Amino acid sequence: MWKTFSDHLSTSYTVYCPDLPGFGESTLQEEKTNLESIAVNLSEWMDVEGIRKPVIIGHSLGGYVTLALAELLGNEIKGIGLFHSTAMPDDMVKKKTRNKTITFLKKHGVDKFMDSFVPPLFAQANKDIHADTIDRLIEAGKTSSLKTVIAYTEAMRDRKDRMEVWKNFAGKNLMIAGEMDMAVPLANSRLHQSSSDLYHELQGVGHMGMFEAQTKTLEILRKFLSMS
Repeated sequence: MWKTFSDHLSTSYTVYCPDLPGFGESTLQEEKTNLESIAVNLSEWMDVEGIRKPVIIGHSLGGYVTLALAELLGNEIKGIGLFHSTAMPDDMVKKKTRNKTITFLKKHGVDKFMDSFVPPLFAQANKDIHADTIDRLIEAGKTSSLKTVIAYTEAMRDRKDRMEVWKNFAGKNLMIAGEMDMAVPLANSRLHQSSSDLYHELQGVGHMGMFEAQTKTLEILRKFLSMS
């Protein structure tokens, strides 16, 4: 998902793209997890790798993990970026949607879920343009286990409000929002704007700005990294 960005940014920075526990080549040992334990896991990994004062940028779920890390590590982090994400918790409507997702997963499995889950992440006008990318993301998603997808859906549903973490973070912070994002509505993103060092709304973009507006979002990240 981040390969193009890491390729470009690694010419100027050291870039790490860790697999969260349960995804990619990383395993999830427990049946359940939460953002706090994931943050501890990543902080321990950072110690092993000797990573000091990083800028952490997370997309969607990755943004939730970024905020949990900011809460855990505070001044040990130089900057945080929310890429189509939010510091706010799920409201009751979103919690019900998460519960429906879990029911669907248990009934139909990961493959059928990914087929229906990934395409709506892109703005309608961008789906044909990015059809190959959507297919690749679906296939990548299908490599995740049922246990992992359910565990993270529950973790996202049950996450706490970290708006104060966002507002009081001592380093620099970035918010990238999509005008057509159905997962994180624009009105939600705008509640973060006054507390952002760099805030940008992507016109005609859904939840996947790293693909839908690759050049622009890469430019934004470069600007933010130069500020941090």
